[in-house]
Amino acid sequence: MFSRICFAVAAGLMCAGAGLADPVHVETATGPVTLDATPKRIVALDVAAIDTLSALGVPLVGVVAPLYVAPLADQVAGIPVVGTLFEADFEKIAVAQPEVIVLGGRSVAQARPLAGLAPVLDMSIGPDAVGDALARLAAYGAMTGHAEQAEAQAVALRAKLDIARARVDGQGSALILMTNGPKLSVFGRGSRFGWLHSRLGWPEAVEDIAASPHGEPVSFEYLAEANPDWLIVIDRGQAVSGGSDSARATLDNDLMRGVAAVQAGQVLYLDPADIYVAAGGVGAMGRTLDQIIDALPPAP
Repeated sequence: MFSRICFAVAAGLMCAGAGLADPVHVETATGPVTLDATPKRIVALDVAAIDTLSALGVPLVGVVAPLYVAPLADQVAGIPVVGTLFEADFEKIAVAQPEVIVLGGRSVAQARPLAGLAPVLDMSIGPDAVGDALARLAAYGAMTGHAEQAEAQAVALRAKLDIARARVDGQGSALILMTNGPKLSVFGRGSRFGWLHSRLGWPEAVEDIAASPHGEPVSFEYLAEANPDWLIVIDRGQAVSGGSDSARATLDNDLMRGVAAVQAGQVLYLDPADIYVAAGGVGAMGRTLDQIIDALPPAP
């Protein structure tokens, strides 16, 4: 297997060196990276990256599976699968002869060994998901020669942000809740979902929530005491396992029926694949904003 990988890498390097081209500078999560030329063969091992690159119409030569995000299924149909989010298939990646490999938060731990196959770009999305989504969008556009398409996507996303921000104004407080079967955790302004507060201006029902990647574990009593005007629910189990929506069953109890958001019918179940799995993808973020806009009444 090792010999086949070496042969594929050598063949790719020979092809890359066949012509001369201007270097391309790419802004990544860890700083600028310079590529020898505009990459034509891209492997993406991150759902947000696949989402944004697909939105730009950039062809890929390798993706991960499963993606969990239904709208991406048609866009990646026929593209070779070269591993999962957490485990790359080095032989299949070598056969794909990538000129660059794009990683994200779940796959970045494999950066060092993958660098032996092609230049690696860490395009992870941080707590400022909106800022990072726009930065990655611009970087992909510049890297692939799709700058105009990237700018058009950015304009559309900013417009949705403006509409959502206007809808949120005056709606009262919100609490972001993730369910994972019977387990409950909440997320605040400094979390992976914190842009719902910081970028949309949605007041927090509870301030100073611990900024843990998995949220702050809570009880139903905690939720009742927080008593948010809006409850924003993300069903992790549904995102990664599919099947029925268990969050509604989890939250169907007497304590929750006394919460202001439940009494007012202001419980917003966001698509968990878009906001959790593909967080920072331009398409996924746009769909999340569409959900928020559709759920809230227009500003008077």
